[in-house]
Amino acid sequence: MPDAPSSDGRLKQFDRIIMGIDPGTNVMGYSLLGVAAKKPVMIAMGVIELSRFEDHYMRLRRIYDRVLGLVESFLPDELAIEAPFFGKNVQSMLKLGRAQGVAMAAALSRDVPITEYEPRKIKMAITGNGAASKEQVSAMLQRILKIPDSRMADKLDATDALGAALCHFYETSKPVRHQVTSHSWKDFINKNPDRIV
Repeated sequence: MPDAPSSDGRLKQFDRIIMGIDPGTNVMGYSLLGVAAKKPVMIAMGVIELSRFEDHYMRLRRIYDRVLGLVESFLPDELAIEAPFFGKNVQSMLKLGRAQGVAMAAALSRDVPITEYEPRKIKMAITGNGAASKEQVSAMLQRILKIPDSRMADKLDATDALGAALCHFYETSKPVRHQVTSHSWKDFINKNPDRIV
């Protein structure tokens, strides 16, 4: 379990908190990324171990309960979740999709907006290489966020979740481009009659 937020309002220092999730049916990674003064800071990361539950539906219940607990503890503003990639095993994909859906339902029950990212997009955002290994993503996250070795997670599912959160931070921090719908002088004159002499 991550460090619980203290009652003195440790989380109030952040302008926003992004939760990241790497869905899984045996191990689900999660992370909390705080943004203060436009800089990302890792608050917590870890995994939800599910392998001790033999029943798939009990695993789904555990995912829902734990994700909801994290949402209620850290009050994230947004959730970034890794989208399942297409695999050859249909049953595995179905189970992974259910796990992702249950995690999303837990966040939605507390009105947390969700954005999905493909694994390749996350890897590209963190390492500049869409085919990077999980180990490369983890090492780059440690470097970017200046995470000490003592706070790094043992399982790469946790850093995959942190990668989703940091990817979302990058995507939502891009400057917004204003779309110009028309370049004609007639439109300009109609919109700015006071500027015509």
